[in-house]
Parts: sequence; C-alpha cells; structure tokens
Amino acid sequence: MPKSREQAFNEIVRRVRKECFGKGPERIHTVFIENMAICVLQGNLTPTEKFISRTAEGAEMVRLARTSMIQELYKRKVPEGLEEVAGSRFLYLFSDFKVEEDMGVSVFIFEKPIPREPLPDGELRFGKQGNPAQESAE
Repeated sequence: MPKSREQAFNEIVRRVRKECFGKGPERIHTVFIENMAICVLQGNLTPTEKFISRTAEGAEMVRLARTSMIQELYKRKVPEGLEEVAGSRFLYLFSDFKVEEDMGVSVFIFEKPIPREPLPDGELRFGKQGNPAQESAE
C-alpha cells in the first residue's frame, strides 16, 4: 500500500529533530495546503530541556534554541527526501515553540503546490539515517 505523503514527511521531520536535539517529537500532525506543509509537533522536549525550562529564563532559552537552531539547520542543508516527498523545491521554514505545552509548529514553504496523491511504493529510501519502520505518524 502506498505511504501517504504526510507520513513520509513526518518521518523526515522526526529524524531531523532527533538528530539535532537528541529526541524527536512523540506525535506529528501534518497538513498540506497548496505549497505549504504545516506540522504540529508534540512531545519534543528532552529531560534536560524540561529541567532547564523550570525558570522563565530557561524556558526562553529552550524556545530560542528549538526555533532558531532548526531554522538554521534547514537553511544550511535541505534534509534528504524532503523535496522528493513534497514534489517541489524547499524555500523557507517558519517555526515557533511553546515550551509550557511542549508543542511546536513548523510551516514549510515550497516553490510549487504539494501533490495530493500518495507516494508510490518504494519511492523513498532513507538509508541509514532513518528507519521508516520505527517511525509513527498521525
């Protein structure tokens, strides 16, 4: 059965966050609207980030790290498979993070509208960076 584009997109987003922060989101919900992928990410924080965010200053530090680090990462290098799943060239990432709720939102902007049809079987290969069998997505 073909994998949905949303599932494949979630797997890439989860892999990148796990590599960058040491923990990927527990749940991701993605919707595609025209040339945008909008992701709501829940259950992101590591135990260390939870400890740091017990103060207002610490929470702001975690929020800044979670937003600016990920934006910089995507600016430097488009993650493997992202453009293939979206069927378009990646342009921009906008993101924010609500530390108290352990929830983030990312809006990915692509050059062209994202196709609606599911991915053909076997279209993407994640190699050793990701294992789709271990990933779950909403």
